[in-house]
Amino acid sequence: MHKILIVLGLLSAILSSSISMVWADDEVKIAAIFAKSGEAAEDNLEFFEAARFAVDEVNSAGGVHGRKIKLVEYDNHSTPIQSKLAAKKAVADGAVAVIGASWSSHSLAMAPYLQKMKVPMISPNSTHPDVTLTGDFIFRACFNDNFQGKTLAKFARENLKAATAVVVMNISSDYGIGLSKIFKEHFTVTGGKVLAILNYKSEQTDFKDLLQEVKALNPDVLFIPGYAESGYVVRQAQDMGITAMMLGGDGWPDRQFYANGGQDLKEGYFTVHWSEDLDTDKSREFVARYKRGYEIPDFATIAYDASMLLFDAMKRAESLDSQSIRDALAATENFDGVTGKISFDENGDPVKQALVMKITNGRPALFMIIKPN
Repeated sequence: MHKILIVLGLLSAILSSSISMVWADDEVKIAAIFAKSGEAAEDNLEFFEAARFAVDEVNSAGGVHGRKIKLVEYDNHSTPIQSKLAAKKAVADGAVAVIGASWSSHSLAMAPYLQKMKVPMISPNSTHPDVTLTGDFIFRACFNDNFQGKTLAKFARENLKAATAVVVMNISSDYGIGLSKIFKEHFTVTGGKVLAILNYKSEQTDFKDLLQEVKALNPDVLFIPGYAESGYVVRQAQDMGITAMMLGGDGWPDRQFYANGGQDLKEGYFTVHWSEDLDTDKSREFVARYKRGYEIPDFATIAYDASMLLFDAMKRAESLDSQSIRDALAATENFDGVTGKISFDENGDPVKQALVMKITNGRPALFMIIKPN
C-alpha cells in the first residue's frame, strides 16, 4: 500500500511538473528595459507600471495566439552601457521583442545590438531622430524631435510672435542636443534669430551665471529642452527678472520638473504626447481603468501605447517569432491609441499628433493640438 502511495505521489509530482513546464513553455517573453535605479528611475518606474498594466489586460483577454505574455523587467541603471547590456541579457533570456528604453541616449545605445540580432524594439518616448534610423527592427510610439522641434519653432514664431530666442541646452544629453539643433534650424528658416545656445551639464542645479547671459541678450523666447533640471532653470530665470517666454519639450511633464521649480512658473508652454484634458473615448476609458490601480502620470499613456502597439502587432503576426512581429509592427495603420491615432512610416516613426500645453501659475492645461502634416 505504501509503495502504491509513493508511486502515485511521484506520478502526481511528475504530472504537476510537466504541466508547469508546458505552461512556462507556452508563455512568450517580452522584455521591458527602463531604469529602476539612477537619475532616470523616478520617472522610468511608471513605464514598468504601464507595461505591466498592458500585459495584464492582454493576458486577461486570452493572451496572443492562445499564449500568455511574460513581461521580463531589466534595470538599465540610467546609463547607456547598462542599457546595451540589458538588451543582450534580454535576447539571451529568449525575449522576442523589447519595450524600451525611455531616454534617447539609452535607446541609442541598445538599438544597434537589437537590430543586429533582429529583435524588434519599441521605445515609448525616445524622440531623438537617430533612434529609428538604426534599422528596420526599431520603432517608437512617440513623435520624434524632427516633428517636435519644427512644431515648437513654428509655435514660437506664429503663436508667440517671437523674433528672437536663446536656447539653454544640456550638453550631456542626446535629447537636448538634438532638439536644440532642430529648433534652431526651423526657427531660423522661418525668419527668427537664435541669439545664443548656452550649455550646461546634467548634474547642474545653479544656473545663475548662464542666466545672466540670457538676461543681457533679452530674447523673446527662452527654449529649455531638458528634463527635471529645467525646473531649476525656469524658477531661477523668473527670480532674476527674465521676461522671455519659457518654452520646453516633452521632457517637462515630469513630477520633478515641477518640484524643482516648474510649480512656480507663471507662464510657459511645452509639447507633450498626451494630456488628461484630451477629450476622446479612448483617453477617458484608459484613465478610468488605470486609476483603479495606479496614479496616472503623463508618461504612463505613451508607455501603455507602446506596449499595446507591440501586442496588437503580435496578434496580427503570422507567428510569434521576432521577424513576424517586426513585419506586423511595420504594417500598423490607424492604431487607436490613448495618445491618438498611430500609423508607422517607413522609418518606424509614428505619424501622430502633438499637444501644446500652457502652464499658468504652475498648472498645465491643454492649449492646442498640432496634427501631423
